[in-house]
Amino acid sequence: MNTSASPAAGAATVASLPPSATLAIHVNSALLTRVALATIKPHLNLYLRFGEPAHTLRLDRWRRWAVFLPSAVLCRIRWQANDYGTVRWQLMVIQACTPLDAAQRIPGVQPGAHLLLHAEGHHQVRSVLERIDAIEALGIAPAAASPAYWRTLANRLAARLPLPEYTAERHTAWLAGRMLP
Repeated sequence: MNTSASPAAGAATVASLPPSATLAIHVNSALLTRVALATIKPHLNLYLRFGEPAHTLRLDRWRRWAVFLPSAVLCRIRWQANDYGTVRWQLMVIQACTPLDAAQRIPGVQPGAHLLLHAEGHHQVRSVLERIDAIEALGIAPAAASPAYWRTLANRLAARLPLPEYTAERHTAWLAGRMLP
């Protein structure tokens, strides 16, 4: 008796699953970017400030994976403390990449992504959070903002120059540029 299943039988099994289960099966594929999130009160909080995951996988009470489609933009914040107060503030704006893109290795991001902005320390993180709030005040989702803006913000932070504002005109110009062939 042959105990091995045919490929057609395996495909039929996957096709009969609900959509959320089929997404969970494909989480290990290289098409999706997985971002580790965790909350261990009162010492660690690794969370998303913005970005819409396609799916979230809960590992246990403290840990979960947020799964993003290619080209999705997200912001992950890491806050750590010890018994005496905050020891680390870190903010990263990341763009999920496609399998054909060259990706940077980022801890907690698999298989990798494009790092658009990295802010470390209380003052830098607070400055970027103010810019994110200003973008939201314009009625624009920060994940929909131009990736070039996040890179410019990162360069200005590194050079300790004044941070540029994201305007509705800049956003309209970026959207128009995406429509061109």
